[in-house]
Amino acid sequence: MLTHQRKPVCLSLISTDLPVSSVVETAGTLYQKDRERFHLLLTAPSLQNLEKKQQSRREKGKNTQSDENKPAIPSTPRLLWLEISPYRVIATMQGNSQLSYRHFWEKGIYGISRYWLPTESLQPQQPIRLRNFTKSLTLSGHPLPERLRVEYELWTGKIQLGSYILRLEIQH
Repeated sequence: MLTHQRKPVCLSLISTDLPVSSVVETAGTLYQKDRERFHLLLTAPSLQNLEKKQQSRREKGKNTQSDENKPAIPSTPRLLWLEISPYRVIATMQGNSQLSYRHFWEKGIYGISRYWLPTESLQPQQPIRLRNFTKSLTLSGHPLPERLRVEYELWTGKIQLGSYILRLEIQH
């Protein structure tokens, strides 16, 4: 059973112990794989669009930076694919030669978070591998998901890199 619907969504990530937060409001396509499994495909704003907004704010404050000193930012959008069930969530970000990542969360276990950084080399790149411990995973809404909340810790070896909350709201 594969049905899909285009829905407005809000995805946020905040750290409970670091000054890190991000919110994306966009349209997403929700695919129902079976009764409890869903895929959600989002198009995140391009980094170029975010840079334009920041530049506009700087110009209002007369604090501009020379364009020639800034790295070129691809204008194509980044795709975020979420595989959602009441038991686990997998998030995959594919970017246009920018940062890409894949997270696996399942309540009460250590999952893997992998990051691929941009490189100019033609050699295959090894990902940065971190562990995440999922403290809670809550999915609500029936028959279609409306809210997802994942609370997790990010670890490298025995060093904790912060606690995070991922929230997803899908409007029906």
